[in-house]
Amino acid sequence: MALRNRVNREELKLRIEADTRPYTTLSFYCYHPIADTLLFRNDLYRMFSQIEVIGRIYVALEGINAQIAMPTVNLSAFKKALYSIQFLDGIRLNIAIDAAFQSFYKLDIKVRNKIVADGIVDPTFSLQNRGRYLDARAWNEMMQMPETLVIDMRNHYESEVGRFEGASCPDTDTFREELVRIVDVYKQEKDKQILMYCTGGIRCEKASAWMKHNGYKEVYHLEGGIINYVNQVKKQGLDNKFKGVNFVFDQRITERITEDVIANCHQCGSPADRHINCANTACHLLFIQCSACAILLEKCCSQDCKSVIQLSSFQQKELRKGKSSGKIFSKGRFPSNV
Repeated sequence: MALRNRVNREELKLRIEADTRPYTTLSFYCYHPIADTLLFRNDLYRMFSQIEVIGRIYVALEGINAQIAMPTVNLSAFKKALYSIQFLDGIRLNIAIDAAFQSFYKLDIKVRNKIVADGIVDPTFSLQNRGRYLDARAWNEMMQMPETLVIDMRNHYESEVGRFEGASCPDTDTFREELVRIVDVYKQEKDKQILMYCTGGIRCEKASAWMKHNGYKEVYHLEGGIINYVNQVKKQGLDNKFKGVNFVFDQRITERITEDVIANCHQCGSPADRHINCANTACHLLFIQCSACAILLEKCCSQDCKSVIQLSSFQQKELRKGKSSGKIFSKGRFPSNV
């Protein structure tokens, strides 16, 4: 059995789009030592391939981070397989809030240095001394308390379209950049109760340990992140303190949480919260665009990029020579030449 996908992306996309079965999208993570990451990765690939799991999984010495999907009919088989792994037995699964669109096209499992890049080189840092979990009810209660600071541990383009009321949202492009920023910016807030959150819990769990390592005493983090919070709020009939959409790192890009539109089109300034990637594949900038500007600029981030996509495929290819075509989630800032 091949331990990686050998089919091209377009064919995989056609296969998934032709599959009429309902799919379940979910995520999970676990900080736990994995001695032989390659062996674990290969065993996982064999196991998940048999039950049609697709998605993206990172394996590292510090644990596992997974964003995946599978035919809903295979969900029970998936849980049985996953929970057969001792350190993952009973692990919390964050079921996607909005899975109306297909999230992945293939199974991709990679061995990484870390399951979430943090830039931490301090050998005395330990994840064991992390902050305390808060469920949705406790989170809502603590948010209302005086001397409480709520910190969004996601990137600027994530918090721009959705966030908790009153949250502090550092203007950063990466998690490693934010870890440096929060210790410096909030150094006068060490006596406050620090509440941290992210999409699914993996970033704020590590960030809570980093804050405690740097002298912050009362540190808490939202168990299971925004995804678990919203599911708990719905199930328990609690007041939802999160407004807007939840940014996710798959083909869906966002999940609608509330009807509040808290962001604006990067081109005309009208209310909008739909992230897209520039239609010029050599650019592929991630930005927010309203439906009117999408028509006017043909889903491009600028007039320059619109001019490029109107060229022949040969001319576009010539322009791209020697340049990186970028990745789907480019971190660049929005251009000014609109």
